[in-house]
Amino acid sequence: MGATATILDEILAQKEREVATAKRLLALEEIENQIRGLPSSRPFIASLRSVISNRKPAVIAEIKKASPSKGLIRPNFSPSDHAKDYEANGATCLSVLTDVEYFKGADKYLTEVKRVSSLPVLRKDFVIDPYQIAQSKLLGADCILLIVAALSHSQLQELAAYANQIAIDILVEVHDMGELDRALELGIDLIGINNRNLHNFETSLKTTLELKKHIPPDKLVITESGINSVEDIKTMYSNDIFGFLVGETFMRATRPGEKLKELFFEQE
Repeated sequence: MGATATILDEILAQKEREVATAKRLLALEEIENQIRGLPSSRPFIASLRSVISNRKPAVIAEIKKASPSKGLIRPNFSPSDHAKDYEANGATCLSVLTDVEYFKGADKYLTEVKRVSSLPVLRKDFVIDPYQIAQSKLLGADCILLIVAALSHSQLQELAAYANQIAIDILVEVHDMGELDRALELGIDLIGINNRNLHNFETSLKTTLELKKHIPPDKLVITESGINSVEDIKTMYSNDIFGFLVGETFMRATRPGEKLKELFFEQE
């Protein structure tokens, strides 16, 4: 998600404090009681698979106001408008940043987006505790993010098992071969490859191209970060990669949805 190792450590420490506070306000058991009555999640992974299987671009369009590395990205920020805009211009799924401290996100943004769009929604946050997965389901998320760099293997296993238990999809994010090996052991179908190096912020599309070679063909691959041009997209197509998570490139455009359409669909 674009943070240096130091900032990543800071973020994770902040998450521990946030989760501890949230648990005091509302117990996990109470959230679990509330989510039992919710309708089924929208099919996040299945939606991506149906598009990718036809060798068409499956775009997870991100709604992001700011980041630790880039600061404020989108001053004129309206999550519900961006969601409708993305959906009208061909997005397959949406991603909503909910981290308050570092990404200027909010839980309410996800709820707003879910209300105005029919697309499946990823809650983009730093998940370290099953509590956050139940909370994500209650907010209306259809998928959660597990960042291998942020979690021990036992944490990954615990969190993946809990997500499966409450029927919410998982996007597992990796950055290198060691992390990919750990992700594949989990048996998760959706693997995001972040092209941004978490230690020096450098972005290289070669990260996706190299790691893709080691991923079984039945897995879905999503390339994340550094997709800025039609050339970048064509590079991915030529390597059989049709899944994309794009945020900053869209959010910096005057009309994010138009930028999505221009990059992915006006070239077909």
